[in-house]
Amino acid sequence: MSGGAAGRGGQLTVVGLGPGADDQMTPQARAAVEAADILFGYGPYLARIPPKPGQARHPSDNREEIARAGAALEAAANGARVAMVSGGDPGVFAMAAAVCEAIEHGPAAWRELELEIVPGVTAMLAVAARCGAPLGHDFCALSLSDNLKPWALVEHRLQLAAQAGFVIALYNPVSRARPWQLGRAFELLRQALPGTVPVVFGRAAGRADERITLTTLAQADPAQADMATCIVIGTGETRIVPRPGRTPLVYAPRSAAAAP
Repeated sequence: MSGGAAGRGGQLTVVGLGPGADDQMTPQARAAVEAADILFGYGPYLARIPPKPGQARHPSDNREEIARAGAALEAAANGARVAMVSGGDPGVFAMAAAVCEAIEHGPAAWRELELEIVPGVTAMLAVAARCGAPLGHDFCALSLSDNLKPWALVEHRLQLAAQAGFVIALYNPVSRARPWQLGRAFELLRQALPGTVPVVFGRAAGRADERITLTTLAQADPAQADMATCIVIGTGETRIVPRPGRTPLVYAPRSAAAAP
């Protein structure tokens, strides 16, 4: 998306860096980062970008999204070409929504800025590609973080998604402040789904420290996950294709049976 009065001040580009591997960052995202005068973002994401002479950068903590968005918008309003970087895709549990929220509640001048959202490969797509096509039919993505929504709502959505037969991609599965929630999520899903349902733990997909683990819902261990992990939980229809000497393929059939 772009719009506003180009030429009245600077511009803000919200950029998805992809899951972390250098070759999974799109040319459009790379060009946007290269063209910026100032970079804003969560510190570990900014650390992925090589320093460039004359280009300022403002790292911040992962719980400062609205403040970060406001600072980036203010810099753009003062005439700078600003890039706000996110891991994965900026519109999936990332900074694009925070920027839009800041614009809605901020000064009128922010609505006049040129704004562009540059997509990226999000974690669930990177994990899915490493194991086959588990998202090949209907699926949903849920964040287990309850920082901005009540945990009761997370549980409700998990139960409904499982009952509806969606493959589920879980983001933000665990943190030091939330060590128990993934275990509780698995408990709820085991009440609605067979224990044989495939579960993929994908940590740092595409990076040097990648770890992809295939297990079942009955055997899924929350200790296998951290905040760099995206978890894909299949359905009773999800297929596993053994391959001698190679990792199995996990995929969702392209057709589905009628609802019971």
